[in-house]
Amino acid sequence: MYRSLTLNGITGPRLLSFASGVGMVVASILTINHFFAANFPASIFEGSFCDINAFFNCDSSAFSSISDFGGVPMGYFGLVVGALVAVGAVFPSPDFERTNKTIAIVNAIGVVGLLLYSVLILKSLCLLCSVYYLFALISFFLFWKYGAGRNSTSFLSRFFRPSLKHVATYAVVTVLGAYGMMLYYQAKQEAQSGGVATRVVKQYYNLPQVASPSVISPSWTAKATERFEDAPIQVIEYADFLCSDCRYLNEQLDRLKEEFKGKVNIAFQYFPLDAQCNDVVDKDKHPGACDLSYMASYKPNVFQAIHDEVFANMEAARDPAWRTALAQKYQVEDALADSSTRALVHNIINTGTEYEQTSDQYAHGIRSTPTLILNNRMIIGTLPYEQLRAIFQALVDEHEQNDQQFLEHWVD
Repeated sequence: MYRSLTLNGITGPRLLSFASGVGMVVASILTINHFFAANFPASIFEGSFCDINAFFNCDSSAFSSISDFGGVPMGYFGLVVGALVAVGAVFPSPDFERTNKTIAIVNAIGVVGLLLYSVLILKSLCLLCSVYYLFALISFFLFWKYGAGRNSTSFLSRFFRPSLKHVATYAVVTVLGAYGMMLYYQAKQEAQSGGVATRVVKQYYNLPQVASPSVISPSWTAKATERFEDAPIQVIEYADFLCSDCRYLNEQLDRLKEEFKGKVNIAFQYFPLDAQCNDVVDKDKHPGACDLSYMASYKPNVFQAIHDEVFANMEAARDPAWRTALAQKYQVEDALADSSTRALVHNIINTGTEYEQTSDQYAHGIRSTPTLILNNRMIIGTLPYEQLRAIFQALVDEHEQNDQQFLEHWVD
């Protein structure tokens, strides 16, 4: 009898192959949905942020540099692979199985690479991606164990004998689907600067007003006025140097600082999620973040340089040896033992207790990073550039116009 995964009738391995394909499809759809929800939230309340668990964090993947290719989410390619495996189990043929076997091997190699990238580089793991990884590896095992050609002595003939006709068909279908996904991505981008942005501005002005913290960090990444409250746009950025979402927000703020130059003050409010110095939240997510906060705050004249270098090298900054070299480079080795520096950072962190609960799960309003106090309204998490830009523009308009004109234009 011809040894095959899918050609010997309805067998246990064939049913498992179908289930693994469906599992990859479902996991990919959920991953794609999360990618768009994280990068294009429909409202100010749907932004993503570092919370619950630092390691199992889908947001890090959604905001990473390899999350999409030209607007096509990585999950789309997993969706295609899963669909091929499932269809191949329902409508089997020798060419179909051989081609899917080759794809399963390539897919497994890609999965291992992505897993290593997530764990070693991003220092986090997306639960939705992990489900896909599991089904992909199950699929690979089934093709390796039961797939056509498994008794061949030649490595190439055993694993790499795809049908060129099938490969060409898959490629055309995949490219067409990717093009449609890219158009959808572009439509999402355009929507962010239109109706969604306007809705987010209205939602921002419906947020309750909160007081500024009793201690505002002296470390500013943008300075338009000497007195913090005099700028049209006042950003108090509760942030952690080792939070990937804080890096994402920093990228947005870097763009906005240039566009609204002379109109924005941004105070970097140290809030390391590191139990060494933070007693406000019960989270020990980022060991070393306290040390980085001490180093950055020690000498005001090198704060910006340290801030930029850490965010540009976040993965390396998790290494104590790298942090030691950074301290030596900027001559801030004494920061870790300096009592006044430690007291300053602790006082800034403790301002997190001044805000009322926003969730029954946490004792205080400041419970994760990033969190913004933007002109005395709190935004928990990150927002896309287009939405933040719309809020910034509304704040400038409010500053430059009388209240009635402003409200008629933006809110009512």
